[in-house]
Amino acid sequence: MTVWDDLVGQERVSERLDGAARDADALVTAAAADAPPPETSRMTHAWLFTGPPGAGRNQAARAFAAALQCVSPDRALGGAPGCGFCDGCHTALIGTHADVTTVAAVGAVIRAEDMRDTVRMSYTAPANGRWQVILVEDAERLNEKSANAVLKAVEEPASRTVWLLCAPSVEDVLPTIRSRCRHLNLRTPSVEAVADMLVRREGIEPDVAATVARATQGDVDRARRLATDPAARARRASVLKLPLRVEDVGGALKAAQELVDTAAEDAEQLAKEMDAKETEELREALGAAQGGRLPRGTAGVIKDLEANQKRRKTRTQRNTLDIALSDLTGFYRDVLALQLGSRVAIANGDAEDVLERMARGSSPESTLRRIEAIAACGRALDRNVAPLLAVEAMTMALRAG
Repeated sequence: MTVWDDLVGQERVSERLDGAARDADALVTAAAADAPPPETSRMTHAWLFTGPPGAGRNQAARAFAAALQCVSPDRALGGAPGCGFCDGCHTALIGTHADVTTVAAVGAVIRAEDMRDTVRMSYTAPANGRWQVILVEDAERLNEKSANAVLKAVEEPASRTVWLLCAPSVEDVLPTIRSRCRHLNLRTPSVEAVADMLVRREGIEPDVAATVARATQGDVDRARRLATDPAARARRASVLKLPLRVEDVGGALKAAQELVDTAAEDAEQLAKEMDAKETEELREALGAAQGGRLPRGTAGVIKDLEANQKRRKTRTQRNTLDIALSDLTGFYRDVLALQLGSRVAIANGDAEDVLERMARGSSPESTLRRIEAIAACGRALDRNVAPLLAVEAMTMALRAG
């Protein structure tokens, strides 16, 4: 096993990253021996990973970070960095390496204040690793000020600092930033590759693996979640029944309310699991007294954490709604394929009876209007329209379609 094994269907990207990690290792080794650096190198200080949802851009960036921090003794014998089991690889992969900093959007954007300490850290030498790695998982969510802070750091990087930016597409990142990055575009893995991964890595039965891989159309993260989480499968099954529940106004409004309530419950559950632990860890780090009193002047830090937790809860609710919208879009895409007699494989084969019923009872034009209604809901949510209002407008349009 190596750090590249989890990059499903990304052989070309894995090959390029492996080559860059080898050259990065050579640069550090030469510097440690006070020897001249290699004349050519595939390594650079900033990388931009793009690709559709589920393609694995964050996983690719983290695997690269692990390979850069690899301390396997096999490297000295000509082995490639990125063994996957040494302390450097292991801690980078699970997110505890001291010299791998991960930045992700807590709310709708990554604010300048969220990036300030990270940018400052990027100018320091690695504490005990081989590189100082900054991994920005949601680079498309940098606001104007935080993007400008990143731009300055990327323009004048420290010699042993590497920026790894992840975004859906190059257009989602400032031109001035992306022009200074080496670009790697990940493609959606094939259904067969995702199913094979689920069988090999997760121990999923082949039939189940094939079904969820087909349902998620190559989205690795969602396929893994559906295969291993019964609650996720139940939520998807409920979403796929929604088209049959919007035949009248009352049904449409009720379906919208239930969809939003489910997303809120998911966000609340995640908050319960994470917020208490984070708060307690921070209180301990601040030196809270036995009776629960905080040292003077530290209450503001707790308030900042609570604000971040509130933004994260909102973001989690939105993410759950995004998944539901994706499932609905896939459903109506299958309906359209049946209506047009397309040879495209049906993604939701486990709902074929419902698909055929919808295909017979409507026209391709109405199906396209319904798909557009779902897209309009997503755009409304992007503009921070209240979730219930946006989803109600969608379910009413699905009814009228």
